[in-house]
Amino acid sequence: MSDHTTETIAAIASAPGAAGVGVVRVSGPLVPAIAQTLLGRLPQPRHAHFAAFRDTSGALIDRGLLLHFPAPASYTGEHVLELQGHGSAVLLDLLLRRVCELGARLARPGEFTERAFLNGKLDLAQAEAIADLIAARSQAGARAALQSMEGVFSRKVEALLQALIALRVHIEAAIDFPEEEIDFLADLAITRQLEAVRAELAELLHEAQRGLRLNDGLRVAIIGRPNAGKSSLLNALAGSDRAIVTPIAGTTRDVLRESLSLDGIALELADTAGLRETDDEVEREGVRRAHGELQRADVALLVTTQVGFADDLALFDTVPVGVERIVVINKIDLDRVPPHHKQCEGMHWLWASAKTGVGLDALRDRLKQLAGAGSGEGAFSARRRHVQALEQVHAHLDHAAGVLAHSRAGELAAEELRHAQHALGEITGSYSSDDLLGAIFGSFCIGK
Repeated sequence: MSDHTTETIAAIASAPGAAGVGVVRVSGPLVPAIAQTLLGRLPQPRHAHFAAFRDTSGALIDRGLLLHFPAPASYTGEHVLELQGHGSAVLLDLLLRRVCELGARLARPGEFTERAFLNGKLDLAQAEAIADLIAARSQAGARAALQSMEGVFSRKVEALLQALIALRVHIEAAIDFPEEEIDFLADLAITRQLEAVRAELAELLHEAQRGLRLNDGLRVAIIGRPNAGKSSLLNALAGSDRAIVTPIAGTTRDVLRESLSLDGIALELADTAGLRETDDEVEREGVRRAHGELQRADVALLVTTQVGFADDLALFDTVPVGVERIVVINKIDLDRVPPHHKQCEGMHWLWASAKTGVGLDALRDRLKQLAGAGSGEGAFSARRRHVQALEQVHAHLDHAAGVLAHSRAGELAAEELRHAQHALGEITGSYSSDDLLGAIFGSFCIGK
């Protein structure tokens, strides 16, 4: 990505809200001159000045507040100007045009935050957290994004990075003494150090996976045989008749998604076609899409009944490793079975009735728990790329441990640790490509 920090950029940072106030933000070296022109004098740093904003001919555009934040004590690390006006988007557009006439250009999406990253005001994970905070779909997601924006996630990554670097130094120092009679790579200190790093990584990966769910919402794929009550369960959880319910097998033929919030936790439910062999071409396509939905789910929720649930467990065979499994034995109102739940065989079992709602509170509690409810004030948000980077680190550390345990090939172990360090550095941006930065900041709103 080319460096445009010598240019001055401007954008409408926020349109008029309920109070009728909108903001035009400017960043770059021309800010002091633009501020002096609009105010008629040099503004006092970090003070609100009441100003009459005028166009080239001197005609009044709007009256509002002008605030100047000199570099480097600003959001971007450059000279920053904020112009607060009132009225309509038309007036803000006229004010933006006036600023551009004075030498600024229109900012690209995310360019203000990109400059803050390039100028060392925040790292890449913190920059992404700003966008996540703006786009938060739940209270828990907003709180988690705020924690990441404050650097909670970044500090954990940095601590792991320093431990990884120390381990690399230890191993590479041992490689430098091949003529010594002592096998430094057999030193138990190295093994203990590696295991400590792996344990720290496992904890961080678990927290990041929870942060991903807080950020994106928990994705739940509802699966089962036809007429098990999948659509009824979706309607009961959503609190509305979103899915068509009939006694005819094969009614649901496509994936029906519903987003909802349970006590501030975002959930995305996907009602899928009944999984069975069929000659119906349309229903067969629905079954194919149901299997595809399982590949992206966090939770596979199997809906079955008292009769035949043992056979239905085979439907979990296509569920990817790592996906949580919940079995809901439905229609207990017909079988006169009391609602209850238990944990066994690596699955959570619940007995409930989607029709009457009995037993569904236990299901809601389980889903909220899996989505990160009760994670505490230290919970942070994460993105899928962060989790994937940590998974790469995990794989490299596993390979390094295997090499040291079997072949004592220090060079190979050191190379694995180097790759692990690179993958970890991609999270905060200490290692990053222009393509990655372009993709991240290009997804931001203009003016952020």
